[in-house]
Amino acid sequence: MKEFIESAEIKFAPVSVIIPCYRCAQTIQRAVASVIAQTLLPVEIILVDDFSNDAGMTLSTLVGLQNEYSETIIKILRFDKNRGPGSARNAAWDESAQPYLAFLDADDSWHPEKLEVQYKWMAAHPSVAMSGHSSVKITEGTDIPDLTNELVTHRVRSVGLLVSNRFPTRSVMIKRELPYRFIPEKRYAEDYLLWLSIVFDGQVACFLHKPMAYSFKEEFGDGGLTGDLWKAQQGVVDTYKRLYRAGSISLFTFVLISGFSLLKYFRRYVIVKWRGCGKGNF
Repeated sequence: MKEFIESAEIKFAPVSVIIPCYRCAQTIQRAVASVIAQTLLPVEIILVDDFSNDAGMTLSTLVGLQNEYSETIIKILRFDKNRGPGSARNAAWDESAQPYLAFLDADDSWHPEKLEVQYKWMAAHPSVAMSGHSSVKITEGTDIPDLTNELVTHRVRSVGLLVSNRFPTRSVMIKRELPYRFIPEKRYAEDYLLWLSIVFDGQVACFLHKPMAYSFKEEFGDGGLTGDLWKAQQGVVDTYKRLYRAGSISLFTFVLISGFSLLKYFRRYVIVKWRGCGKGNF
């Protein structure tokens, strides 16, 4: 595998892939394997161990991946205390050496053509600062969906992004040079705040209608940070509050969009309870 990656015949995209890692020994191998399987490889994959308190299992898994795939492509950063996914991504952002960044979570994966399609599209549209694409939930061990040749895209405007976060973190590619970062202390909706800040600042963000990223759990109420619906809701309202304080949205818009997000929270709460009912837990 090292010989394959270091071969002069392999083509690379000028992309740094950033993956925060916290107690992810059971899933990180799948995530990294999906990056290594890309038809256009990234120059580097930066894994950030966010002080995983699992007796060294995560860190040893990361080192094993580095030994398997080569230090040329896999870099490991290690925190001395838990700082959250935003801080992990920021550290890798600052460490990266490529003009484009692609984010992936340790429990998600990509279609093999994701980087080739998305990078080539962004390179052909240099005015675009950020792009994301469709993501779907699949079951472990099932075949990934085939991609169509057609690529439909549209620009995501601030109002539309306020109403709905169109950018799963696992789908986002961004220009490294942008003067933005994740808010370090923010643990919920920190990615949503960054996307909104970029768009409200006038940067061009686009959505690619191709399902090139995959999750293996429900988008909400199914473990991880998204498992606590109320904290996730508080994180979204905090995002809107920060936009209001920055002067990006009016007080009226803040109240309106916060109320709308509360309605979505109640809908998700009912859906999660319904799932529990189906499993005999309601």
